[in-house]
Amino acid sequence: MSGGKQEAPKGSGEWREFFWNPRTHELLGRTAASWGLILLFYLVFYLFLAGMFTLTMYIMLLTLDDYQPTWQDRLATPGMMIRPRGNQLELSYSLSETQSWEGLVQNLDSFLSPYNDNQQVQMNDNCSPDQYFIQEDSGEVRNNPKRSCQFNRSMLEDCSGFPDRFYGYSRGQPCVLIKLNRVIGMLPGKDGQSPFVTCAAKSHKVGEDEWREDGDKMGPLAYFPANGTFNLMYYPYYGKRAQVNYTQPLVAVKFLNASLNTDIDVECKITSNTLAPGSERDKFAGRVSFKLRIDDK
Repeated sequence: MSGGKQEAPKGSGEWREFFWNPRTHELLGRTAASWGLILLFYLVFYLFLAGMFTLTMYIMLLTLDDYQPTWQDRLATPGMMIRPRGNQLELSYSLSETQSWEGLVQNLDSFLSPYNDNQQVQMNDNCSPDQYFIQEDSGEVRNNPKRSCQFNRSMLEDCSGFPDRFYGYSRGQPCVLIKLNRVIGMLPGKDGQSPFVTCAAKSHKVGEDEWREDGDKMGPLAYFPANGTFNLMYYPYYGKRAQVNYTQPLVAVKFLNASLNTDIDVECKITSNTLAPGSERDKFAGRVSFKLRIDDK
């Protein structure tokens, strides 16, 4: 057996020499000058990219308006939503189980709190109905903040929560609030004709070529304000920043005699002489569908 030192593996020595070569003073195959040049290149390169990005963002921000979008690609016909919020546009509750509709009532209370008459009188104007509330700028001088028209909670009458604090849910005559999505600059009517909401039972296919409407299940409806209108005085909308106190108009639909213990598919849509009707390609433009079920046990 030899008593000499065991030689280090050849591969290990090559790896150590690649990491640091004491003869050429190279680290990872590069001299100090080479490392300095490549680090300087990447420093200049990334500073150039950062400068280009900053300049591009600066130029883009110069084209933007703080109060109005430069480009607006929203739908020509806005969508609609309902309150109270149900489970995936489904309002289902039992008359005998108070807890099943208490949450719906609380949702309406919270949603309507900014519409209280005393708050509206303090914040907004008493406008002339059936005409647009246009507030133009004077050249480059901004007419901001822009004023808004009052939408008083009492205008919802039976669905305001004042004559009946349960909004009809305890008696099987529930109220559903409908709002039109906000679109800056939209003019939803002309010749003094305000857009209005109509609701009807959806048709169901019961045969190969046979359809049936559930109008008898839905029963008669009452609309508040009268005729279910979104009055022209609440338009145009100028944006959240320009029109800080804007109060979105509402339409309340009250189901006066809906059938119990059955599903009722309801569709509400907007009718206007300027807005295009919704198409089958976009079922949410200018309409909203929801399911109503009232159980008596």
